[in-house]
Amino acid sequence: MSQTFPRLFAPLKIGSRTLRNRIVFGAHTSNLALEGLPTERHAAYYAERAIGGAAMIVVEPMPVHASAVLTHHNFRHSDDAVIPHFAKVVRAIKDNGAVAIQQLYHVGAHGDSDNSFHPHWSPSGLPSYHDSDGSHPMTENEIWETIDGFVQAARRCREAGFDGVEVWAAYLGMVDQFWTPWSNRRDDQWGGSLENRTRMSREILSRIRETCGPDFIVGIAVSDEPDVKAALSREELAEIVKLHDELGLIDYVTCGSGGYLDFYKLMPTFIYPEKLGADLASTLKKVVKKAVVTAESHIRTPENAETVLGEGACDLVSIVRGQIADPHLARKAGEGRPEDIRGCISCNQMCWGRRSRDYWISCLINPSAGRESEWNGDRFTKTDAPKRVLVIGGGPAGLEAARVAAERGHSVVLAEASNHLGGNFLLAGLQPRRAQILDLLAWYERQLESLGVEVRLNTYVEAEEINAAELDVVVVATGSYSPETGFQKALPTVETLPGIEKGGVFTVEGVMAKQVRPGKHVLLLDEGGGWRACGTAWKLAEDGHLVTIVTPDPFVGKELQRTAADVPMRQALRKLGVQWIVESSVVEWKGNGATLVDHNTGEHRFLEADTLVMATTNLPADWLMPGLSALGVTIRQIGDCAAPRQAPYAFYEGRKIGLEI
Repeated sequence: MSQTFPRLFAPLKIGSRTLRNRIVFGAHTSNLALEGLPTERHAAYYAERAIGGAAMIVVEPMPVHASAVLTHHNFRHSDDAVIPHFAKVVRAIKDNGAVAIQQLYHVGAHGDSDNSFHPHWSPSGLPSYHDSDGSHPMTENEIWETIDGFVQAARRCREAGFDGVEVWAAYLGMVDQFWTPWSNRRDDQWGGSLENRTRMSREILSRIRETCGPDFIVGIAVSDEPDVKAALSREELAEIVKLHDELGLIDYVTCGSGGYLDFYKLMPTFIYPEKLGADLASTLKKVVKKAVVTAESHIRTPENAETVLGEGACDLVSIVRGQIADPHLARKAGEGRPEDIRGCISCNQMCWGRRSRDYWISCLINPSAGRESEWNGDRFTKTDAPKRVLVIGGGPAGLEAARVAAERGHSVVLAEASNHLGGNFLLAGLQPRRAQILDLLAWYERQLESLGVEVRLNTYVEAEEINAAELDVVVVATGSYSPETGFQKALPTVETLPGIEKGGVFTVEGVMAKQVRPGKHVLLLDEGGGWRACGTAWKLAEDGHLVTIVTPDPFVGKELQRTAADVPMRQALRKLGVQWIVESSVVEWKGNGATLVDHNTGEHRFLEADTLVMATTNLPADWLMPGLSALGVTIRQIGDCAAPRQAPYAFYEGRKIGLEI
């Protein structure tokens, strides 16, 4: 048992199985399936978390009916052809010491006709909160057809070798819709009383028990939406879970947050407090007598997990994004090395953000996520031919390249022109509520030190200063910079913003690095729609500036919509008094304000401001490249100096080149 986390690493019996610790890798959509079948990529993805020490792994949701299909890469429903393919995934999990569970789901009204090409089914015909379509009230036959869909899916799981299933009753999906009076307005045996509203779930669970046997683990997943009046209250949900527990229908219950009526807490970003699932778990822990309670939702770290277990709020903790970011989180924590865990930064950019676009899963800070079968997971093989490597630039691309090259046994020097590591990513960490980025950069510093990487700060490298005789590979990761021309994509024929020479026009990087002093009223032009501008606006507003955002987009934070962060971000900005003008651009800076153009009408208006801050597309800091070509050593250009992009691609290219050297 771990001395650092004694509660977290105490074994626990669940159903007929004993878990080696209290850490669950909970269900989430990876979108790795091909033609509806799990792949070798699935097996490698889950195996890596089992190798990393997770005690129980809940494989991503399986739709139980044609009307439940939600993503392009959903598993096949109603087809025994999945069984041998799932058997490979199960072996990958169980052979590495973890218990294997499959989640089963039906979204009810909240379907996606673009993917399912099927009418949405629901208790009472309410509209979908996933797309713009409606649903129809289910007939008696359709209800029984859905129940049987759950049971047959469970049978397939048992035949594939899974230890159990988790029935999805969270987020106001099908089961939850029957439980909730707002969404269940039926007057037959499926609606009205608590007994009637729980009839579907009781039938599903009891029939799974009957079909799959007493040793088969059966769990349910629930969530609460305390800020939504239409949803079940925490007390009502506790009454329902208590009923299922008393009937012996469940071995465990997983407690999440949010749902289709409060979507932003479903996968909470750093805007929200941590340990969101603990409150519901604590409530349910007080009413269940047999079932094990799992707390899920924004429990990122072993420290979080040990705390909620110590409070008696739950029996298990589900750390999902934390184990996407570092699949060996459990092993490192168990070995008393929490400082070596690469901490999730709660950004949602490549996990939920890619799922929202129907892409397969990845991770901003861990590019091996989804590529485990290609890159041997998050583990490294030592090279047989160590090389001398110079990495120029200490931003995300350079840090990852240096770390991975050193992990593989190369001799690495990292040269950074400034007095700190992180590049522009460090500036993002200085924005409100984004200190998890600073934690990540501190992690890199520790890793580089332990790996023997020679880090040279305040070292500006010129091509002619490099001694090619002492090197085998030079990796250029010098990042990008903001142009000071005021060029805007929305005004492509205007190369330089008229009036920029009057002063008072700065870049977001200059503001966040405290290289400039903005005036009281700041006009912030945002052409990116992400945290680069929105986080800077938040920081300026917290510092007492009056901020107005101008964007050519139809709403502020366009790129944050896919991470479920745009609405809570705008709410936070509004509370700080930030205003915005959409579908507009700056056509001239006057020194005391700007002339804006409305892209819908072509009309111009003047807006007073002391300062104009520009968040436009960066340019590559690639001026070293011409001089390096004559060195006679291998030159690799990665990250923003190859092309300015978002941070995930810098980490990806750093990992890739580190593996290739």
